[in-house]
Amino acid sequence: MAAITSAVIAIAGVVLGWIAIEIACKPCLEKGREAIDHSLNPNYDPDDDVQSNNIRAPLNPDPIIPNTVVNESDSKATAASSISPSGQ
Repeated sequence: MAAITSAVIAIAGVVLGWIAIEIACKPCLEKGREAIDHSLNPNYDPDDDVQSNNIRAPLNPDPIIPNTVVNESDSKATAASSISPSGQ
């Protein structure tokens, strides 16, 4: 009977230890599991990730800012206010 009790206590300890590790290392484990799933995906082609064939292209390009249309009257008012410090 003592052997069964010891085995149950040992198994419970291993299970609780496993749960503690899963909770403590959850973000790291999730990233690792996603990477494994990604690498085991048969439809994944690493060549599809290449956005540019230019070897001199920057790794972090500047974000594209959309062109803004400025009314001519607004630009004159802005220019006039920047010339005089009082805004008149």
